[in-house]
Amino acid sequence: MNQLDEIILIEDITERNTTGITPYTSIGAQTFEKFNPVDVVSAINQIPGVYILSGALNTNRITIRGVGARTPFGTDKLRMYFNGIPVTNGTGSSTIEAFDMENLGTIEVIKGPKGTAFGTNLGGAMLLDTKNPETNETKLSSSFTLGSYQMLKENLSFQHSEDNFNLTFAYNHFETDGYRQNNRFDRDGFLLNTNFNLSDKNQLGILVNYIDYTAQIPSSINQTDFDEDPTRAAGNWLAAQGFEANKYVLAGLYHTYQFNQNLENTTSIFYTYLDHYEPRPFNILDEFTNGFGLRSQFKGNSGTFEYTFGGELYKDEYHWGTFRNLFRENNGNGSLRGERLSDNSEFRRQFNLFGTFTHTFTSRFSAQLGLNLNKINFNFQDLFNQGNANTSADRNFDAILLPSFGLQYLFTNGKLFANVSRGFSNPSLEETLTPDGVINPDIAQETGTNYELGGILNLFKQHLVLDWSLYHMDINNLLVAQRVGEDQFIGRNAGETRHQGLELSARSVLPLCKSVNVHPYFNYTFSDHSFVDFVDEDDDFSGNPLTGVPKHRISSGVDVRHTNGLQLNLTHQFVDEIPLTDANTLNSESFNVFNAKLGYNTQLSSNFSLGLNVGVNNVFNTNYAQSVLINAVGFGGAFPRYFYPGNDQNFYGGVKLGYLF
Repeated sequence: MNQLDEIILIEDITERNTTGITPYTSIGAQTFEKFNPVDVVSAINQIPGVYILSGALNTNRITIRGVGARTPFGTDKLRMYFNGIPVTNGTGSSTIEAFDMENLGTIEVIKGPKGTAFGTNLGGAMLLDTKNPETNETKLSSSFTLGSYQMLKENLSFQHSEDNFNLTFAYNHFETDGYRQNNRFDRDGFLLNTNFNLSDKNQLGILVNYIDYTAQIPSSINQTDFDEDPTRAAGNWLAAQGFEANKYVLAGLYHTYQFNQNLENTTSIFYTYLDHYEPRPFNILDEFTNGFGLRSQFKGNSGTFEYTFGGELYKDEYHWGTFRNLFRENNGNGSLRGERLSDNSEFRRQFNLFGTFTHTFTSRFSAQLGLNLNKINFNFQDLFNQGNANTSADRNFDAILLPSFGLQYLFTNGKLFANVSRGFSNPSLEETLTPDGVINPDIAQETGTNYELGGILNLFKQHLVLDWSLYHMDINNLLVAQRVGEDQFIGRNAGETRHQGLELSARSVLPLCKSVNVHPYFNYTFSDHSFVDFVDEDDDFSGNPLTGVPKHRISSGVDVRHTNGLQLNLTHQFVDEIPLTDANTLNSESFNVFNAKLGYNTQLSSNFSLGLNVGVNNVFNTNYAQSVLINAVGFGGAFPRYFYPGNDQNFYGGVKLGYLF
């Protein structure tokens, strides 16, 4: 059974975060170890229905079942949690790059709005958890990797566990010049995670995650540059030597109290801080965000009933301003800060109440009802134009009640499930502003209803496992980000989209001999997403495919494992062409990318362990777009820049040493 612990069956060996019978998908250490230790994107892209478009290490857009594909930059429309603490900010933005993959133990993904206790966002939820130390073990480990583009990565971790105390501390450093011009990335960070058993009923935990990175920005390029020399940076970003510098802090304190064997409560208080500085060709952005929150959840059971209920309050203060960028007057030395152009503050508050109730009618049949109540408030203050009262305003969205209902039937060789759930997505405050900076009260929340049917089937004594899902979701009041300037987008509700598709995952174990097992796997995503009703001024795009979503996607591979610790991982990704314009007049090209990794792990003594690995990414040196910018607009007579090139053929190798005290 443990040989099939990836994606389908990891729930059998890991304490899950999701509650009741909520369907979810999970990946863990064995998936992470198939890839370069900085390539969390490829690991997550193994999950059917989930696709990360990655323009750079610091530019990732996570889409789930097509939701979020129209977001110009970054990730929204989902909720992200780290060790149970929400890390999605007040405007709905999440950043996967704030976490070092080598510190992660599992990633659970709830696709669609059915994860009531983790928000009911249309995209779903992503739950990240750190590695847990082995019971009664003290271990020091160091992982060191070198690779192409002058890449260097080091992760040093210390883990200690005893009966009433666990501690993990990890430091990481990563640097690379990158594949493209103006593509340097330099990051340092540390993670502290500890918990104490204060008594038989009380447990207290502390979590601190800190990341400090500076990343140059090559930005997107046009078709000609993409075809002729994908290493080029966009000319204006290269001239400005554009970059972003981020300092990110997450600090949390959580307490678990066991009332009795049938009821427990976990309450966490947390603080987040982001200091972001980004010189762009059109201006320099200087911002910082302070976030505060409280989350409390009760979990219990009574006979055939299992239930959870609780609440989550999150408030943040976002302060941002822009300055003129005088890079053209700086003698080729890049960005130079000039006069102030804007000064703004936003105060954002989000409140969630949630509850799920699961009833087991028989040993095989269960039903679950979930309810989530969400209330959001924005307050915007223009400190630069204080004399104009119209540029400071409140926006209160009506409270929205979102139900979810699920059924599950277990049978000898698997299970079937069905789910109906309602979800929503909020516009960011910026999307509610007109070009004149005035709140538009007519902007509404996106809402949708998701219908899902799926199951897991174990065949041939669990040597073959099939996991499948069919879904259909209609989204109303579609939020469209319309570009009205080089650095200005406004939002509006423009119609309805239909998201429907099939997700299929197959895993197998084939023993070649007593000491060698072969693990082939195949993950397929079929996305039939389209505009049902979408009119943009004089253009009617109704019936067109949804922009930014490939119709077919495959991630497949073979893992060959020897009992002596030798392992070969061969991975493949196919991504179909992606519509780049709402008019469906231009598509990106489909592509196939192959990676390979060879690793060896051995125990040198009772105390020392050694791991070695070498790998090659993009084996056949394919020129492909790892991310795209939809509906790109050319400014000043320039060609539209749609493409973020993926890396060419590149190599890496690493060594991991462990010492068990």
